[in-house]
Formats: sequence, C-alpha cells, structure tokens
Amino acid sequence: MPRTAPEVHTDLVLEPRDVRFDWSALPLHWIPDEPFATHTVNVLHLLLPEGERWFVEVFKEALPLVRDEQLREEVLGFIGQESIHAEAHQEVLDHLLAQGLDPRPYVRQIAWLFQRVLGPKPRLTARRRRENVIERVAFVAAIEHFTAFLGNWALNSPGLDRAGADATMLDLLRWHGAEEVEHRSVAFDLLVHLDPGYLRRVRGMLLGGPLLVHLWVRGVRFLLAADPTLDGRIRPSWQEAWQVSRRGLLPDPVQSLRSGLRYLRRGYHPTQEGSSAQALGYLATSPAARAAAAH
Repeated sequence: MPRTAPEVHTDLVLEPRDVRFDWSALPLHWIPDEPFATHTVNVLHLLLPEGERWFVEVFKEALPLVRDEQLREEVLGFIGQESIHAEAHQEVLDHLLAQGLDPRPYVRQIAWLFQRVLGPKPRLTARRRRENVIERVAFVAAIEHFTAFLGNWALNSPGLDRAGADATMLDLLRWHGAEEVEHRSVAFDLLVHLDPGYLRRVRGMLLGGPLLVHLWVRGVRFLLAADPTLDGRIRPSWQEAWQVSRRGLLPDPVQSLRSGLRYLRRGYHPTQEGSSAQALGYLATSPAARAAAAH
C-alpha cells in the first residue's frame, strides 16, 4: 500500500488564474543563439494544449466516482488551472505559425493520440468504463509527476536568466511550473482514492514515462526540421541535450530519470517533490499572475 498524506491537503485551495501574455515581441529563438534549447522547451507548447484538455476530460469523467469533498474541490481546482494552461500554450503555437513555423502537422498527431487512442470508450459496460477511467487517471498521475518535475526545474533555472531568455516566456514557464508544483498531488491523490493499490500506479508510469520521452524526442526533431531559419542544419542528439543541460538551459536527463524512479517507490507521495512555498512565492510576484489578480 502506498503511503498517503491526506493531512497535507486540508488547506489546499487551487485558484485558476486567468493569465494573459503578449507574444507580439517574442523572437523565434527566445533563448538567444540557442535554437536547440529553445525548441526542446517549445515541445511543451506542442504537447500541452491537447494533453491538458485531455486531463480535464478524464477528471470530469472521474468526478462522479469521488466520495471525499476536499478531494472533489481539489479536482475542480485542478480542472480550472489545467484549462487555462492549455489556452496559454495554444497562443504560443499561434505565434509560431505567424513566424513561419507551422506546428499543425505534429499537433494533429498529438490530438489523434489523446482523442482517439486515449479518449473515452463509450461502448464499455459500466464496470469496464469505471476501470477505464481509473486507468487513465493513473496515466495522468504519472505525467503530472513529470510536469511537476519540470515546473520545479523552471522555478530553479537561473541558467535561462543568464542566457537572456525572453522575459515573457520565462514568466509563462514559471507561472505554469509554479501551478504544477502547487497542484502536484491532486492526480496522485485521486488515483489512490479510486485505487489504493500499487500495481496500477506502476503501470501508469511504465506506460506514460516512455511515451512522454518518445513524444518529446519526436517533437524536438519536428521543430528543428520545421524551423525556417535553420534549413535542417541542426540534428538533435542526447549528447547535445546533456551539454545544454550542463549550462542550465534544459533539465538534466539523469535527474529526470531519477525522478521517474522515485515515483515507483511504495512510500512515495508528490509532496516529497518541490516546494509549495516557493511555488506560491513565485505566483505572488509573477507579472501575469499579478495582472490576472488585479482584474
């Protein structure tokens, strides 16, 4: 049985922050002279709009199964935050298209994956439908583990500041990252509420982790090939990713792997990752979050 910590969330109130970003001045390579690092991070914009809309639909399906009022409120807050995340990253895709980089071929593949392969199965019996929902919640919990890892990295990535990364993009990444850290336990707690066993959690990670890596690598290859300023000159490699990560412009691949392995510990709980205080501290200072609060 995994160790849970219900007392951690007794005061958790997730607030959807209706942020807005102005992308009119965003350069195509928003980390100056670093197209590989820029596009490796840009894969987030390809994956997250469809992925987070799928998260929302899965959690809406799971809501009738929730029997704990505090958890229900957290799930509703999670749905609100994820809906805004999807739209914020969608705006970046629209900006990339305006700059001559067409993301639509890759995004169509991602949409097919989430809507058709991982979508609801309407012809299932009630019992099998419930099992299907819980299986997809396990998948979401595994992916949310990595989004929290990436969020924690974004909040602690001074290398991006030293490299002169675009301030608006940094605010998007850190606002989103802070909210991922803030709600990092919701999907896991929902899974444990619906199925307290260990095997489904492991299965979710063993399927979700490799799939996420595969999609990310394909996304980097796609963006570098589609970038109209590169003419296919840059080919992605793990060696390049390692070297760029050593400069603080990307997460460390080894630390990413270790993070996934931590999730498989029987006593694991997401509150062991990141800092809620740091996340809330950034949200209190984020230009976009402060502007949203003012309105």
